[in-house]
Amino acid sequence: MKHLIAPSVLSADFANLQRDIEMLNRSEADWLHIDIMDGVFVPNISFGFPVLQAIAKHAQKPLDVHLMIVDPDRYLADFKKAGAAVITVHYEACTHLHRTVQAIKNLGCKAGVAINPHTPVSVLEDILPDLDLVLVMSVNPGFGGQSFIEQTYQKLHKLKQLANAVNPNLLIEVDGGVGPGNIAKLVNAGASVLVAGNAVFAAEDPEKMIHQLKNI
Repeated sequence: MKHLIAPSVLSADFANLQRDIEMLNRSEADWLHIDIMDGVFVPNISFGFPVLQAIAKHAQKPLDVHLMIVDPDRYLADFKKAGAAVITVHYEACTHLHRTVQAIKNLGCKAGVAINPHTPVSVLEDILPDLDLVLVMSVNPGFGGQSFIEQTYQKLHKLKQLANAVNPNLLIEVDGGVGPGNIAKLVNAGASVLVAGNAVFAAEDPEKMIHQLKNI
């Protein structure tokens, strides 16, 4: 399977959000990545349901919703209702992770689990057969534009090995510092979904950059 590109709307121009969503619709992007931050789990606040609903109104591609929030179980049905096709929760935020994953699946969404840079992939071994996606954070979550953490490649190799044994169709997503300089190496290490924020929206021609990232 060719890797998927999921531009991060967090890096879009919020004053021209409809314009940027329509650009992503025209582009070769596969998903739209939406970071939801609560200012508690991560030291930043992004946006909530009204903005997500506005994005969903214009988006013609699946919304990949990444919940960087405490107690995500309270809001899963609301995110589905607001337009999420993929819902990813953090391992570090879920006390009863299996139950949370099953709740996401019962809503009809793809279920993902994200891990922070300091969290080893081994903690997911028992839950991997139940997942559609694992999101490996390659920066500390909370802010865009951070430098890529090189240890990510090793984590991807380990995760791919674990997944091949129990869930070979698992999607492995990487978020943070992704761009044309490292995307080929990430795919070779096992990544199948690449989240790109600044690389896309800071480019002179974002559609051309998405084409480049898709076809590396």
